[in-house]
Amino acid sequence: MGVQVINGNSIPNLPWEERPAGSSDVVWRYSQNPVIPRNLIPKANSIFNSAVIPYRDEYVGVFRIDDTRRVMNLYFGRSQDGVNWKINHEPIEWVCEDVEIARFQYRYDPRLTWLEDRYYITWCNGYHGPTIGVGYTHDFQTFYQMENALLPFNRNGVLFPRKIHGKYAMFSRPSDNGHTPFGDVYYSESPDMVHWGCHRYVMGPSSWCYTKVGAGPIPIETSEGWLMIFHGVLTSCNGYVYSMGAALLDIDQPWKVICRAAPYLMSPQMLYECVGDVPNVVFPCAALVDADTNRLAIYYGAADTVVGMAFAKVDEMVQFIKENAV
Repeated sequence: MGVQVINGNSIPNLPWEERPAGSSDVVWRYSQNPVIPRNLIPKANSIFNSAVIPYRDEYVGVFRIDDTRRVMNLYFGRSQDGVNWKINHEPIEWVCEDVEIARFQYRYDPRLTWLEDRYYITWCNGYHGPTIGVGYTHDFQTFYQMENALLPFNRNGVLFPRKIHGKYAMFSRPSDNGHTPFGDVYYSESPDMVHWGCHRYVMGPSSWCYTKVGAGPIPIETSEGWLMIFHGVLTSCNGYVYSMGAALLDIDQPWKVICRAAPYLMSPQMLYECVGDVPNVVFPCAALVDADTNRLAIYYGAADTVVGMAFAKVDEMVQFIKENAV
């Protein structure tokens, strides 16, 4: 039967483009990239590192937009096809009962998932340094902000799409208050989406990403384990280089790595990935999965400036990880 997507949904209108003729790449780029330019709305300096999900008969997204004041915030957008987007011109307004938590410093790099009865958003939230902000919405009309999940300093908070042994689960990457020349992925659990503990080490830098690693899109449950797409960073003589990698994790104990691909899946090679506000960045934040066909549409930030799209197939990616394991 091959690799099966577990608890997945049918997405018949998934954005898709076949692999280019003559290519053997496991992940290939959309020929019309970038799908979202840096100036899609007024006063946007850049639009990147954003989260997308199917909703009813369309797609919705939470987008990182740095405006021309260089204020980092989250905006909501809609699309009929996942390619052509209309993004609100003003940031999301959050309903929050606690003035202390609601106080805005910055918000960036969101992830978005359906979990039980609502859509949860996590992001890097400014609270005396970067930490993991958590919020939710039922209808993408009203957004509620909850308690920050963890203490500063932390980034790349990525929720699992279901509970693990009755507990909510999340990846994060402890960091510092700057550009962080280190970083390992950790797993944490919560009984209520507020109190987080039982922290477990998942993985750290290796091979092409010897500086730091961080979780990317929401993990994908498969018959072979949790498929984790991540970003990894090396330090070159010209600064950081962010690329995309993948690993398989144990279904019942997701902090245990079954195998991890030694090569990267995709590195910054196109002009829009190499040239921008932060050069040489491929930063995956969302992956749409059609369980009927195993097709993946991956949204990634490019050069901290625009949003690109890439494609893959779950079974091919799992096979790649196994055949090229560290």
